[in-house]
Amino acid sequence: MRAISLEMSQQGISRRGLLAASAGLPAAAGQPAPPATGYIDIMRPPDLATALLDNETVPLAREGPRWTGKGIALEANPQGLELPIAIEAPQTPLERIHLRWRARVPERWRILNDQWERSYGDLEWRCMVGERILPWYFLAFDGKATHGYGVATGASCFAFWQVDPAGISLWLDVRNGGGAVSLGQRRLDAAVVRARRGSPEESAFGSARRFCRALCAKPRLAAQPSYGVNNWYYAYGQNCSAEDMLRDSSLAADFAPAGWNRPFAVIDDGWQITNAAGPWERGNSRFPDMVRLAAEIKQRGARPGIWMRPLYTTAAIPAGARIGRRENSRNATIDPTVPDMLELVRQDVRRTVSWGFELVKHDYSSFDLLGRWGFAMAGDITAAGWHFADRSKTTAEVALALYRAIREAAGDATLIGCNTFGHLGAGLFELQRTGDDTSGREFHRTRRMGVNTLAFRGSQHGAFFALDADCAPITPDVPWELASRWLDLVARSGTALFVSPDPKALNAETRAAIKRAFAAAAQPQPLAEPLDWMETTTPGRWRIQGRTVDYDWYGAEGATPFPR
Repeated sequence: MRAISLEMSQQGISRRGLLAASAGLPAAAGQPAPPATGYIDIMRPPDLATALLDNETVPLAREGPRWTGKGIALEANPQGLELPIAIEAPQTPLERIHLRWRARVPERWRILNDQWERSYGDLEWRCMVGERILPWYFLAFDGKATHGYGVATGASCFAFWQVDPAGISLWLDVRNGGGAVSLGQRRLDAAVVRARRGSPEESAFGSARRFCRALCAKPRLAAQPSYGVNNWYYAYGQNCSAEDMLRDSSLAADFAPAGWNRPFAVIDDGWQITNAAGPWERGNSRFPDMVRLAAEIKQRGARPGIWMRPLYTTAAIPAGARIGRRENSRNATIDPTVPDMLELVRQDVRRTVSWGFELVKHDYSSFDLLGRWGFAMAGDITAAGWHFADRSKTTAEVALALYRAIREAAGDATLIGCNTFGHLGAGLFELQRTGDDTSGREFHRTRRMGVNTLAFRGSQHGAFFALDADCAPITPDVPWELASRWLDLVARSGTALFVSPDPKALNAETRAAIKRAFAAAAQPQPLAEPLDWMETTTPGRWRIQGRTVDYDWYGAEGATPFPR
């Protein structure tokens, strides 16, 4: 029992979750017959439904398409090609719902996961692992065809899947922060389940793209491809100034092809008064006039962009308006369920746009809301024992309200979500940073993070938003032989391209390469397809515009065991 507890703890699943999962396993004598094909049909009411309260697990009894128990009602009634899930719990504080479809899952399935927010080099096809957390959606390859299972974007809960030989589970986390939500008299439209049966005639990547389109009804996409420069990976927020950004803007304009689709010049962290925190009212001494800076970037032929962290500030914030996990912190994480705080976010975003910036890169909201990076969220998502000020909303609803407020305040400006929940930002943000940071200091991080997210989340490009796999750093610390390959792949991938060009690394060769990259990235292109993504986490063989292109991501020395 100790070994089981340790294993489940490592996976982020509570003992209550283990009991609920075990309850969904059919008896050996009642095992379903193997499916005629590799596709499991879950577009039907689940076989079991369980509610998890603060200190109790409640099996729900089925009455047609409804399940009830202890003041909780759940409805899962198929509607054509989707399965909406609605929850009512007027007097019962509720944490999670566990749904279970019994099925004989083919042993030959190979499964691809997604992640809660950014990925961290952790997306991959794997054999069946019953404890594996599969946030939002998963893909299953049966040896011939690839099938998709997921919840539609914009859900009102955090949803993850699990797959084992006896069936498929869907967990709906409806908590408010780290505790139960109090829904009151309202009905929560928690999620919409969608599934897609793949065809042997389409590639796994083609199936993935079609399924992602089915999960997002209306992506918000820019009229033209996004590309440009970003100063983070050579400046890292320290060695940067308005003059440096004007130099970068001139470089971007010179590198860009002629035409109306001008490049962005994005100022990352380091322009504001306090490192990595607000207030976002003005620039520091190195950025004395933000209005003038935005105007001068435009005069040089680039489009001004700016970074911000909307939920974190050193300004005086009342204790009741802070997220409780950090109420004693000097830097306050503001609680967006407090109306004045959500209005503060709107004001900050409106201000940056009023200065003349045409792109806002908003960062850190998933970490600031939940206190964990995506790789540590697992099934629990956040620490237990805390709530937002407004306990009537699920955490997903809190995040959605924040993202909608940012969208409203930004107006027509382009939004990049970074360290944000992409499944909730789809349809609101034009671009999404889908992986953790690349690096201007050592290439192995770029290989591990950048190549992985470009390959395994490429199917989201154009379906949820435009994909930003992160910058191509060009610095003296990164061997040009390797950096040039990442630059080439991203430039020809059909996704967004941002380059971090350290002036000390610019010469005739690197300048010519960036110019070629900008010429490609400024135009619409077919999406590059990873061809060896079932064999490796960093695909090196790609189909680009009808041709197969091979990239060596490791060089002569191979991967380092000590990445920074």
